[in-house]
Amino acid sequence: MDVLLNNSELFLSNFGNTIKLFLIAAVLCLVFGTVLAMMRVSPVPVFRGFGTVYVNVVRNTPLTLVFFFFAFAFPLLDFVDRESFSPFIAAVIALTLYTSAFVCEVVRSGINTIAVGQLEASRALGLTFGQTLSNVVLPQASRSVVPPMVSTMIALLKNTTIAAGFSVAEAGAIRDTLSERSYSVTIGLLWVALFFIILVIPLTLVQRSLEKRWSVAR
Repeated sequence: MDVLLNNSELFLSNFGNTIKLFLIAAVLCLVFGTVLAMMRVSPVPVFRGFGTVYVNVVRNTPLTLVFFFFAFAFPLLDFVDRESFSPFIAAVIALTLYTSAFVCEVVRSGINTIAVGQLEASRALGLTFGQTLSNVVLPQASRSVVPPMVSTMIALLKNTTIAAGFSVAEAGAIRDTLSERSYSVTIGLLWVALFFIILVIPLTLVQRSLEKRWSVAR
């Protein structure tokens, strides 16, 4: 308990940044990932090709390399204000762009569960592609994507620890600070693991609640 109590401000501050980083990246990747999924099932070849290439490239690129690019290479571009482009912003962009590829595939898998007959009926009623997606496909697909989407969000939460290696003061950086203060790093990491479990529990409860509410007969 001494490690936790004597460093309570460290744990509160860094886990606060972790939660902030997670929430911002989660909202952004849900929006961008859904847009990518719509592009992947789009009848327009250019959109479909862009979505396919993006997902295949990003999913096969290590997240650490994505962080390296936005932490070190991206700020060197002329159109980027280096003073305002903080490591936190770089971490948000890296996590968003990386996780969006996985969100896209989760949403696309949900879209593929919709019966073809419903799409044909929508076209027969004169609905456009966008209207079909927003009014018919996505509301139904959301029911089947809840479990894998929550798993993706849990992975995103754990991936925030990579930001510690790029000057972002979040949960992953607690170990180094404890080492500098001559506290037991092992005990500190056990507390970090416990707090991550506590953060994951609400996501799991939300998943179970939505699964019961949106149970789909198979």
